Amino acid sequence: MALVRSIAAIDDHRFRGEPAITLRSGELAATFVPGVGMTGVSLRFRGHEYLALPGGLDALRRGKTAGLPLLAPWANRLAARRYRAAGVAVDLTGRRLGTDDHGLPIHGLLLGRPGWRVEQQTARGGTARLRAAIDVDEPAFPFPHRIEVTATARQSSLRIDTTLIPTGRRRVPIAFGWHPYLRLPGAPRSRWHLRLPPRGHCALDDRGIPTGATVREAAEAAPIGRRTFDDLYELGQRRVLAFESDQGAAIELRCGDGYPCAQVWVPSGQAFGALEPMAAPTNALVDGGALLVDPGDAFTATFTLSLRAPDGGDDAIESS
Repeated sequence: MALVRSIAAIDDHRFRGEPAITLRSGELAATFVPGVGMTGVSLRFRGHEYLALPGGLDALRRGKTAGLPLLAPWANRLAARRYRAAGVAVDLTGRRLGTDDHGLPIHGLLLGRPGWRVEQQTARGGTARLRAAIDVDEPAFPFPHRIEVTATARQSSLRIDTTLIPTGRRRVPIAFGWHPYLRLPGAPRSRWHLRLPPRGHCALDDRGIPTGATVREAAEAAPIGRRTFDDLYELGQRRVLAFESDQGAAIELRCGDGYPCAQVWVPSGQAFGALEPMAAPTNALVDGGALLVDPGDAFTATFTLSLRAPDGGDDAIESS
């Protein structure tokens, strides 16, 4: 197979009418819309799309998840509309929030939110990089802080660094995550395989809230078939999850130390699935399990999505 030289570039353009930025490195192209929550809306490799965007930009503007969205200040759901963190009691009663089917607050405050500032765009050698930031200080999360998102495209991988920096005198709870809507080209989802590392499988109640029980499970790689998932896992040293197809296509999530947990979501009747890096377990704000960042410090969590095309000709994804 002929080698393709990895040349990086950045394009400012419009995606379905919205100002967008595309990072290019060789045959990889990653598109973000800073004005709609700094959401990733396309991730293409060798001409194949690996992100699903159900509902399009309108869904994101309505606070729904699609593409590659940041879930902050908290990921997933909260068990109640009151929580206490860093010595501060917060009451969410009466506030307009996204909710799930049980009426529980879900996915934080920033989905589809405008106000992101693009602070850096660089393309050098085979690497393209974009950094954007937003300031957060709201009654639903009264812990002033700045979030910086840095997206880096290189060859067949997209790396996302998320940094939280306190901007006030209060410590800031860490409970954010990302929710990539993933698809594999060339195969129906029933023929995908799900690869998981050794992990703790967290028991959830009928609302999707952790009960506190965890079962240790060995590494596995098995066909999805007709199975569905909405499962929370505690990750160990090997923090790699993947969707793979018999046709050779694959997308791998590699979580850095800042992501001790991951949610796997494979809903019924859909052509996509999600491998979600989480900086804290579901409901960490309510149950008191969120880490705290002191003023003057910063917290960074990193994950990488690595892609393989259906022809199986890319070696970026490692077995684990």
